[in-house]
Amino acid sequence: MQLVLIPGFMADASLWDDVLPDLQRLGTITHGDLSRGESIEEMAEHVLSAAPERFALIGFSMGGYVAREVVRRAPNRVQALVLVATSARADTPTQKRRKAFAVSSVDPDHFTGLSRGAVLSSLHPDRASDAGMVERVRRMSERVGGAVFVRQAAQEREGDLDQLAAIQCPTLVIAADHDALRSLEEAQELQAGISGAKLTLIEGSGHMVPIEQPAQFSAVVVPWLRERLLLSRDKDAIDR
Repeated sequence: MQLVLIPGFMADASLWDDVLPDLQRLGTITHGDLSRGESIEEMAEHVLSAAPERFALIGFSMGGYVAREVVRRAPNRVQALVLVATSARADTPTQKRRKAFAVSSVDPDHFTGLSRGAVLSSLHPDRASDAGMVERVRRMSERVGGAVFVRQAAQEREGDLDQLAAIQCPTLVIAADHDALRSLEEAQELQAGISGAKLTLIEGSGHMVPIEQPAQFSAVVVPWLRERLLLSRDKDAIDR
């Protein structure tokens, strides 16, 4: 199985470092790059241009929006879809105002990563004193850079609740029990909108599930993807 991993807002491939060894047991990994593109649609095109012919797709947070757009653009190429800590809702007016203010307040040439407050909002409350994890998330955003921050934050994210039914591939939705950025209700909307989707709740985690609870993440995702791989092989054998 080929796997394509898509990070989220101001995240890079290091988001997956703790779960990568487990995912690599399933097959070859390709990292989706969200540092290019002015919109979800353009990001999806960049991901598709670098992706294998057939692949399973894991999208985290904003990467979940991109992943669903990838599926809609190339449904025959995506074997399975995992959506992590994400939503199908559009930005609210409050979110739009906050993003516009953030963009106007940032000097891309002197960007030093997300603020401590922003990082803490993405983590479980108990990790406020975990200096190593807080710094890891901040450094990741600093590597992504100020120019990308402006592009990603300036996007007016459109919702796609009305397009979920178009997704026909096997889908796993993962939510976290202490995610302050994405609610369980949003995950339930994804499950309800995508036919046959399964929903799993990760305990003891904020928004940054692959970093905060890598063992739980792998314990859920790896067996599910392995089962999809076996089913796909069986179907191919029958078709032949």
